[in-house]
Amino acid sequence: MTHIAVERNRRKQMNEYLAVLRSLMPPSYAQRGDQASIVGGAINYLKELEHHLQSMEPSPVKTTAGAGDDQSKTIATTTSSRPFSDFFAFPQYSSRPSSSAAAAEGTAEIEVTMVESHASLKILVKKRPRQLLKLVASIQSLRLTLLHLNVTTRDNFVLYSISVKVEEGSQLNTVEDIAAAVNQILRRIEEESSFS
Repeated sequence: MTHIAVERNRRKQMNEYLAVLRSLMPPSYAQRGDQASIVGGAINYLKELEHHLQSMEPSPVKTTAGAGDDQSKTIATTTSSRPFSDFFAFPQYSSRPSSSAAAAEGTAEIEVTMVESHASLKILVKKRPRQLLKLVASIQSLRLTLLHLNVTTRDNFVLYSISVKVEEGSQLNTVEDIAAAVNQILRRIEEESSFS
């Protein structure tokens, strides 16, 4: 009996992880719901993200000689003032200009997607002292169980990719609720760091 219960729990956990993995990918990468399709789609999606990230690397600085003078002119190419901005498909909160009133109030780029009780958060924000610690503690206080966290930094920005499970009794049941709560947390962290 114990072996059967252990195996049942293992399968349940595997299915939960596969649901989270599927929620982290665009639907086109996991069109079928079987395990092999989800894992294969995740591999392809990660390869594409890796390729995209490599293409976002800063371009080398080129030097050209000016016509008529001996001094060199430096031409630096910049992709965007906001790194990783192409990583967001439909952010609920955005610091980019938008017609949406909620997006205009965003201190960060925040995108939340949800499948059943699992949510995937993408957050792009300026680096602040002790930001990660405060963010994780605040997320857990909202009755969201942290399943996975990935941190990527570039210049003075940080991209958090977070997977959470919404616990029973949590007041956050929609992507809008979670995005608004995270935006509020980041505003508080920003205010605290400005007083320091």
